[in-house]
Amino acid sequence: GSGGFRKRKHDNFPHGQRREEKENVNPPSALMTSFKSFQLELDTRHDKYERLVKLSRDITIESKRTIFLLHRFTSAPNGEEILNESEVKLDAVRRKIKQVAQELIGEDMYQFHRAISPGLQEYVEAVSFQYFIKTRSLISVEEINKQLIFTAEDREETTNMTSNSHDKEPHTWSLKVTPVDYLLGVADLTGELMRLCISSVGNGDIDTPFELSQFLRQIYDGFTFIGNTGPYEVSKKLYTLKQSLAKVENACYTLKVRGSEIPKHMLADVFSTKTELIDQEEGLP
Repeated sequence: GSGGFRKRKHDNFPHGQRREEKENVNPPSALMTSFKSFQLELDTRHDKYERLVKLSRDITIESKRTIFLLHRFTSAPNGEEILNESEVKLDAVRRKIKQVAQELIGEDMYQFHRAISPGLQEYVEAVSFQYFIKTRSLISVEEINKQLIFTAEDREETTNMTSNSHDKEPHTWSLKVTPVDYLLGVADLTGELMRLCISSVGNGDIDTPFELSQFLRQIYDGFTFIGNTGPYEVSKKLYTLKQSLAKVENACYTLKVRGSEIPKHMLADVFSTKTELIDQEEGLP
């Protein structure tokens, strides 16, 4: 009657008590429970994806270091030491790949392929580069996948040791390089072989450029059979492969025509200058 603010009856109850009563009246529905489970599953997959991206980055870095080491093979006094050291580095890379295989247990690899593909491509490049230096041939995808089968004893500690605990079977993890990753890694290998050609000539090795020219021509012919029918990334790499082949063939032409005129210690400088001119003509960085 006095016109003042009139309290509502339920304002006498604490706010927290009203909220609890509301939750008791409306319990979580089946739809909300399903969405919470979906949220947990998505968060788990996103976390795994980020871990795989980090592992792929580590694999890429260690593989690049192996490639840089192998480029010293032509100038090192003892090439066997370089190959042995590169094998140690590749073993460390395979241990990283083993962690990737463990992360993908029970998962569809193609759902996480984009996260691990850059690392696998760089690993294929490093392994194929080492294999070429050893055998002067191209490693197959089957041989690469054989090296990516890992076995370890189950060392799970239990409080109650059973009588047959010593009969535990070893665990096996494997990761297969896809054909696309293999092709992209081999395409990147051609750039390293082009650099190997230039460094070999600088060290006075005249035979290696002609071997590399024939080898790169075979790889290029193989890629041309794929043409535009393959993935977009493969056709994109074909242009770079062609440029590497052109540089090696130009080096062989210079050796054949002007090799007797140019001193050996100046051949590498001549090739480097011509390579820069080719890059400028093609618009490459």
